[in-house]
Amino acid sequence: MKEVLRQPGCELCDLAVPVVWQDEKLSVIIVDDAAYPGFCRVIWREHVREMSDLPREDRLLLNEAVYLVEEAVRETMQPLKVNVASLGNVVPHLHWHIIPRYADDAHFPAPVWAQAARQLDEASLAARRALLPDLAAAIAKRFNE
Repeated sequence: MKEVLRQPGCELCDLAVPVVWQDEKLSVIIVDDAAYPGFCRVIWREHVREMSDLPREDRLLLNEAVYLVEEAVRETMQPLKVNVASLGNVVPHLHWHIIPRYADDAHFPAPVWAQAARQLDEASLAARRALLPDLAAAIAKRFNE
């Protein structure tokens, strides 16, 4: 396995959270977000700022990984909508957010980074959190096929 280029102080280079799936090029995590169970990230392991910094074959690989995670989120979490975003304004390390969205979530229909419009009841959140082991298994299954 080749050495991965890292940048000191980058929180995604120094990933300190459990990884659902990983290979030499990318990692998939389920974000520990109390308001958004099922929020995932696909993270390019090498410190790269933009998609256009990758060779074509790696861009295709990364896009396929995002699609696989989206499929697992849709199947397991049963959201109304899935948001897929790559911002990197705060952490300029190439990564994609895959976020299940529901009509009753705290921000719907606005982005999850907007001002909250409501508070979701704890029972609904707990039911969604209970699906996280199944989501991890669904992600791993897709990447290991």
